[in-house]
Amino acid sequence: MRWLFLLLVVLNVFYYVWHQQEAPLRAKDVTPLNLYRGPQQDIRLLSETGGDGRKVEAAPRQQCLFLGGFSDEDSIARLQQRLVAMKVNAQSVPKDAAGSGYWLAVAPDGQRLLGDQQLQNLSKEFNELKHKIMLCEGVAPAE
Repeated sequence: MRWLFLLLVVLNVFYYVWHQQEAPLRAKDVTPLNLYRGPQQDIRLLSETGGDGRKVEAAPRQQCLFLGGFSDEDSIARLQQRLVAMKVNAQSVPKDAAGSGYWLAVAPDGQRLLGDQQLQNLSKEFNELKHKIMLCEGVAPAE
């Protein structure tokens, strides 16, 4: 029994010495980010800069509310009639402009008339109804 104990002690000492021979892992020295920054202290989008590098104030982009996502034209026509009854001005959007399905673009003055409660009521009335807010530019009304 004594021999077994001595053997375990010798093995532990050997194991300790063997692990001390390996180089310990050291954390890499990290240079603070503010030393890498030069005169440029802020991040700017390319659309916010002029040709000479000066900062240009971007014009605010108007966002529109889009209602729809229907797979058939009949549903979007019924939704448009429902919105007209609510005195909300909405125009149909080309099928590819707002994503898959048929969509209506609600005019900015009509967005004020459509609150969360009205949108919930419309979604109960029209099962597939989705709504999203996107930039108005680039979306032309169907003629």
